Amino acid sequence: MKILVVDDEQDVKVLFQQRFRKEIRKEELEFVFAFSGEDALKIMKTMEHEAVLILSDINMPGMSGLELLENIKKNYVKPPPMVMMITAYGDDENRTMAKNLGADDFLTKPLDFSLLKNKLITLT
Repeated sequence: MKILVVDDEQDVKVLFQQRFRKEIRKEELEFVFAFSGEDALKIMKTMEHEAVLILSDINMPGMSGLELLENIKKNYVKPPPMVMMITAYGDDENRTMAKNLGADDFLTKPLDFSLLKNKLITLT
């Protein structure tokens, strides 16, 4: 499964590579990283719908994760990628807005990697 992780924090890449080391080594999961919403859209154009899952932070400079979500759900319909929103703010307003824009799931920071792994297992 190919997963696009979108977060303006650069250390997220190392964190995911450490937490999913076994799955990456076994080629069960492949991670691609974008550090802004704009970069994510550029990467998605080159991936030709290979991303099965997109994990996106909500609060990023420039294009927010919610704006990215809206763009993805409008422009990438066949097949529609699954989008999980990740934020440090688990408030109802962000959760409601993300769900209304088509988010498939909503996770809060600090990210519970055990929970995320369980969710990924159900998708594969």
